Amino acid sequence: MSHDITRRRFIQGGTGVAAAATLLGGGFLGFDAWRQAYADAPAKEVKQVHSLCNSCSSKCGFTATVEDGKVMTMIGDPEHPYCDGTLCARGYGYASIAYSEDRLTNPLKRTETGAFEAISWDDAIKEISEKITQIIDEDGPQALVLIQDPRPSGSYYTKRFMNALGSANVYTHGVSCNMSKVSGMTQAIGVGDFVSDVANAKMVMFLGRSYADGIRPGSLHDLQAARKKGARIVMVDPRYNASCLYADEWVPIKPGTDLALVLAMANVLVGRGTYNQEYVANNTVGFEDWAARLPEYTPEWAAEITGIPAETITRLAEEMWEAAPASSIEQGWRAAFGCSHKNSGETARALCLFNTLLGCWGAEGGAIFYPSASAGKLTDPRFAAPPAPKEKILGSAEYPLAAASMGVSTFALQQIAEGKVKGVIFYQSNCVGGYSNPKQLDEWVRQAELSVAIDVQMTETCKACQYVLPDTSYLERLEVPEFVGGRVPVVALRDRVLDKIHPETKPVDEIFAELGRACGVGQYFDFTVDELADAQLATVGLSLEQLQEEGIVAFPEKAYKPGKEITWKTPSGKIQFTSEACAKAGFTPSPTWIEPLVMPEEGQFRLVGGKQTIHTHTQTANIKPLISISKKYGLERPWINADVAATLGIEDGDEVEISSDAFTGRTKIKVTERIEPTSLYLPSHYGRMIPEQQLSYGVGLSQMDFVPFHLEPGYGGTMAQETVVTVKKVGA
Repeated sequence: MSHDITRRRFIQGGTGVAAAATLLGGGFLGFDAWRQAYADAPAKEVKQVHSLCNSCSSKCGFTATVEDGKVMTMIGDPEHPYCDGTLCARGYGYASIAYSEDRLTNPLKRTETGAFEAISWDDAIKEISEKITQIIDEDGPQALVLIQDPRPSGSYYTKRFMNALGSANVYTHGVSCNMSKVSGMTQAIGVGDFVSDVANAKMVMFLGRSYADGIRPGSLHDLQAARKKGARIVMVDPRYNASCLYADEWVPIKPGTDLALVLAMANVLVGRGTYNQEYVANNTVGFEDWAARLPEYTPEWAAEITGIPAETITRLAEEMWEAAPASSIEQGWRAAFGCSHKNSGETARALCLFNTLLGCWGAEGGAIFYPSASAGKLTDPRFAAPPAPKEKILGSAEYPLAAASMGVSTFALQQIAEGKVKGVIFYQSNCVGGYSNPKQLDEWVRQAELSVAIDVQMTETCKACQYVLPDTSYLERLEVPEFVGGRVPVVALRDRVLDKIHPETKPVDEIFAELGRACGVGQYFDFTVDELADAQLATVGLSLEQLQEEGIVAFPEKAYKPGKEITWKTPSGKIQFTSEACAKAGFTPSPTWIEPLVMPEEGQFRLVGGKQTIHTHTQTANIKPLISISKKYGLERPWINADVAATLGIEDGDEVEISSDAFTGRTKIKVTERIEPTSLYLPSHYGRMIPEQQLSYGVGLSQMDFVPFHLEPGYGGTMAQETVVTVKKVGA
């Protein structure tokens, strides 16, 4: 079967992909219907407010039109680098969270029977702070852990609160997202992110990354521009993802083998001497070590592992070199190697080194680093930072390559069973429902002496905790300024679009300030979020009032300048083909082949996940306009290869039973040619088993239920796709 994408196939695409394109084109009827509910009454007050979306971590800027206290329209801000004037479908749909019938509206406490009952804020703060104080007195501040999904105020206040208590244990969702990617790239180039200059490229290869499923609209616009200019776009992915609409070629690869592909392409270039030898000589260390290891990684060797023909691997390497330096392998994200496999961190490292062979760093159309801006130092003593904790974040010794700014949150939860962690707080994080092996995580959280979840709706994590505190929706709060890197970096603001809808909800800044005062560290919270935002903006010559008026303010003096010399933030000051830190962690100094932890045998499939255009993992599953689309088109169904399905007697729409060592579940299935034969694709958003989420309850299966609890050696990622499953037709 040819995987070149012809013009006819580009137009035809598929039902799910076509739906995605329609949504991005503005035909999102769900939001229109929601808006129409408030359109009949004559408007008494109309205002426009600039804010930031919260449907994913991109936080795209938008301008909302509010009539009589109801959001009527949301228009993406053209100046925001991530949205480039366009919001995605989930951005529009997620706005309905403010009016959701399933909102948390009062503080809750779990009773001895396991049910939750309402509790006053005063009592909740008092009881939680007393338990925190007791844990610190008996076991020290390192026995406390906080896990948060980074948002502007959340990132600031959670760290400040924990550091004020003396604990360094503040974790993000990175362990289940992009931590292995960030950590591996940092070992090679000193930073965890770069940007493929897609709009100006001659060729870009994507490993499991799909801008059309992601979604950052600005990135999708670049992909559209590249297609229009005739750039060669190659999608390497076990499934035919939504971005394949814009690609010239889909290369179906066996999951977990991207590292073998990269090593084999490097073998082609180095073996033939067709790489930028001058660039490598002037900008790198350790090349000789990698070059000596590459000869064994031939295209023929990789073909057996990846399922990609040797001639295709050779051709792709040649095409990348011919297009250099206006070519690159895009940095990827969660799906292929963000946190997915035993070799994810090393795949990220090898990817950076292959790009180095192309000499594409800083080149137009190659791989570039966008400038950023940030607030300056605050001189007002009210904003002075708490003393640095005396101990490092838990897990730093066991997983030395893990990005310290993210931390290995699941390792920290494991320490509850070991008696080293006694209290855990979650902010906007559905760790239990969204990370590997929810059953195990639920058990650990329930064992904690103190467990608190702060969220907008009841989640699996909330259900496992003793206390649940109701946050405002993102439309009801002001947050600290968000500085965003880009060709022209900007500062943006999440402002109050709506008045508070439920009087007993509180924004994150108030919650942690009250907890801080109750825990005896109130001196670090002697200000309002408005005062903090104004002070931060003053350091860059702005005011809160000005940013509220303008929404986005750019820093043209910091704009990206092509050809600017790159400072490599590695220990050597150069790109590192060899890493001393990796060697100390048990890896070879330069990347070599590491087999995935598990490989499917006869009758087994590797279970892979991934986003869809309308969902952001578990967060958007209970959003009415979005889950309605899922139900209408059966988007919750797993995908199985058509040829394989035929041998199993499975037809499209059949109910099947999927089993791993950890879990067994039943659902209807999608039979398609758009997935390679050894894989089963299960979208990452479904399988919610919380009755309080009325719309999503019982829809589909959760990929994470099938995944054992394990962590990537050295890097600490969840290895979210290191599981194999069997599939059989129900009743067969």
